[in-house]
Amino acid sequence: MARHISEKLAQKLDNLPGAPGCYQMHNADGKVIYVGKAIVLRNRVRSYFHASANHNAKTQALVDEIADISWWVTKTELEALILENELIKRYRPRYNIRLKDDRAYPYIKVTWQEDFPKVLVVRRMSKDGGRYFGPYTSSRACYQTLDALRRVFPYLDCDREITGKDARPCLYYHIKLCGGPCIGVQNREEYRATVRQLMQFLEGDSDSVLKQLEEQMGRAAENLQFELAARYRDRLLAAQRIAEQQKIISTAQEDVDYIALAQDTRTNDTAVQVFMVRHGRLIGRDNYILEGADVVQVFEANGESQQVASDGASGATPALRGALVGAFIQQFYDNAAFIPPLILVEAMPRDRTVLEQWLTERRSMKVELRVPKRGDKVKLMDLARENAAEFLRLQQAERAADTHRQTEAVAELQAALQLERPPARIECYDISTLQGTNTVGSMVVFVKGAPAKQYYKRFKITGKGGQGEPDDFASMREVLRRRFRRLVEEPADVTDPGKKAREGDETWRIAPDLVIVDGGKGQLGIAVEVLKELGVFGQFPVVGLAKREEEVYRPGIGDPQWLRRGSEALHLVQRIRDEAHRFGITYHRNLRSKEQIRSRLDDIPGIGPTRRKAIMAAFDGDIERVKAASLEELMAVPGVTRKVAEALKAGL
Repeated sequence: MARHISEKLAQKLDNLPGAPGCYQMHNADGKVIYVGKAIVLRNRVRSYFHASANHNAKTQALVDEIADISWWVTKTELEALILENELIKRYRPRYNIRLKDDRAYPYIKVTWQEDFPKVLVVRRMSKDGGRYFGPYTSSRACYQTLDALRRVFPYLDCDREITGKDARPCLYYHIKLCGGPCIGVQNREEYRATVRQLMQFLEGDSDSVLKQLEEQMGRAAENLQFELAARYRDRLLAAQRIAEQQKIISTAQEDVDYIALAQDTRTNDTAVQVFMVRHGRLIGRDNYILEGADVVQVFEANGESQQVASDGASGATPALRGALVGAFIQQFYDNAAFIPPLILVEAMPRDRTVLEQWLTERRSMKVELRVPKRGDKVKLMDLARENAAEFLRLQQAERAADTHRQTEAVAELQAALQLERPPARIECYDISTLQGTNTVGSMVVFVKGAPAKQYYKRFKITGKGGQGEPDDFASMREVLRRRFRRLVEEPADVTDPGKKAREGDETWRIAPDLVIVDGGKGQLGIAVEVLKELGVFGQFPVVGLAKREEEVYRPGIGDPQWLRRGSEALHLVQRIRDEAHRFGITYHRNLRSKEQIRSRLDDIPGIGPTRRKAIMAAFDGDIERVKAASLEELMAVPGVTRKVAEALKAGL
């Protein structure tokens, strides 16, 4: 073995099974830091600890951090792949290759299960009978797409119950963005036909949609419905303009995805480009960033564990590129609304057979992975690779510009406040309250000029500041005492099971380079008082930021200081203050909302904590849905009898 390991870990390595499965690697705190799959668990997991393993720096860091391992045996490698996907989504391990922010990608949803479907932008797919398109890389791309298509295929954008008997339509009907089914201008079949055309267009089948619009225009003209014919003519022209933007790639009318990547081997930054061809037309492209791509992939070939690494000069080896493509496919198509029958990749993953089997199961039809060898497909793959490289270059340029601005802002702030060293870690504190109720404090942290959300803290005020009349000074005193007491006190005894509140949270023990309290002289005075009380005053600078004109107050100096208008230093301080305010307000609103819901239900006879929790879970925490529910819907909640349901209806 390459490193000294504990007796417990050595025993587990000796008892690994020779079967396919999934494995988890844990650090000393028990946190999952890596998830992997293997054809032979024993060979794969033990290979991390071999003395001959030629790990890169990050993989070695992973190995050094492993304190424990656990595993699941599966019947097949396909089951292992599915389980690996679920575990990566659940734990988000820091050492796994991850599709950046994949959980946040938006989709266009058509509620096709309804008589009069609506078209929405959502963040999650569910098995509710709706039709989903995407994912898109940004909600802006979704809305831009819908804005263009709605002018061609008007659809509903309201919560009305459609009976066709409304007295008047909404504004969208008058500006020709809705067909007016609410007033009977469109019946159910006509409206659904329009939405069906929209879905066909989203699927890339623009030719058949254009033909349908042309036929509709012709029929209207034959029936002397010239106003309707003109409307179809306008829609046809708009649809043709959109279709012209879709480049014709192939006359074979095939559905194909092209996946190419670009990697900077100096930084291991990796971008992926997906070209989507539907019915032979290139209808769109999406860019993605892979995080954690600098962890060397370990895989098995011919029963032996091998290392895949970058060859440095010419970039990633084909094996590494294949491993990255495979990791991307697992995560991208796990969330994709549509999987084409053919996926062309620039490098083939080693577990091609398993991936094809998994994709086939998800699509319910055969899916093939292939590397293009000749002709137009190779040219389009080259174009996708060039686009991936350009996207990566732009991302790096933007990051470099942001880093430069942040560094400049920190340096300016150091000079303006005459600090001894650059304030690499800045902590800002704010108090949020409304008439003295649900008072909370927020602590936000900026590191090197950028928000470090993993260090944010929030405080529910329990002392004088949170009782009765609002007292911002008392609240700030409580927040600062609770924060800086943990900076100076001895670490919690981790052997004592009764001390679990903050054992192991060493972030409290990181000293700031600058403390900002939101407020003028008064709040600054409270901060100085607390820091002196705890014996840390003078160890780091502290300032107060007044809200009215954003003047800065420093201890012992009567007159305020104004940072130069338009300077990077002022913009940084404003960003920090606004972030502290946003973070505190969000927490305050959540507490206030929960309290309002709790108080309204708790005042109703027969409803205690258990029933209240069951009711709110059944109606997704929406008190208005509870209020609008029928007796039968309320009685369907576990523990709610007819008597309780009647009391609930009367009470709300």
